[in-house]
Amino acid sequence: GWVAKPLLGREGAGVTVHRPGTAPTPRDEPCCYQQLAPLPDFDGNRVVLGTWVVENEAAGLGIRESSGLITDGYARFLPHVIL
Repeated sequence: GWVAKPLLGREGAGVTVHRPGTAPTPRDEPCCYQQLAPLPDFDGNRVVLGTWVVENEAAGLGIRESSGLITDGYARFLPHVIL
């Protein structure tokens, strides 16, 4: 399958998931189209890691966990500081 992501989207807003072989439908906003790469499922939870780098040094790690295919604004978030 594939996904359509609005270029100015935030926290999963406007992301749509499509079955393989379906054609993109016109949208009002410019989008990025990507092959679907589902996150692994751990007992019904999907985890995304995000990192922050400041002046070429690791500074932080954010862990976002969601039960759906799209990590959205309702995902649980746990920040970590790297010293």
